[in-house]
Amino acid sequence: KLTYYTPEYETKDTDILAAFRVTPQPGVPPEKAGAAVT
Repeated sequence: KLTYYTPEYETKDTDILAAFRVTPQPGVPPEKAGAAVT
């Protein structure tokens, strides 16, 4: 299963991090709702 979250990723000093809270509409899988943000 492919998602956009990679738990073993190690951040670098030059990375820019952002976090978004996404609530999918009824019937929409969370992965699809998250993909729409990128």
